[in-house]
Amino acid sequence: MGVRAFVDTNVLVHLYDAGDRAKRARARALLLDDSLDLVISAQVLNEFFVTVTRKITSPLSVEAAASAVGTLGELEVVPITRNLVLDAVATGAQHQLSHWHALIVEAAARSGCEQLLTEDLATGATLAGVTITNPFVPA
Repeated sequence: MGVRAFVDTNVLVHLYDAGDRAKRARARALLLDDSLDLVISAQVLNEFFVTVTRKITSPLSVEAAASAVGTLGELEVVPITRNLVLDAVATGAQHQLSHWHALIVEAAARSGCEQLLTEDLATGATLAGVTITNPFVPA
């Protein structure tokens, strides 16, 4: 069993966004890395679908995006529950995070992840026991 790592939406979007080939290659390498036990949430799947069908340089068709969601959904998916939302409200207030970022942090913590792979939070910080890592920043 590898390192449990929660993958934020922005990392997965790079798999389908042709705008930055280096990030696309890095995102692909992460998904193929056998040393990582990857986890996502229902929120990530929803954000991913909206982003790749509307917000990237060459948006995917609804059919292609639905297929990608199906494939990504084969990873462990943390559901959005009442308690997750309430915990995110508290975490957001404690760490001054947006509600959406706090939901990601709480989903990562709740699923026992050691790392949160994201471009959106301060790399190296630890929130709710999860270390933030920007996978696109050279180590």
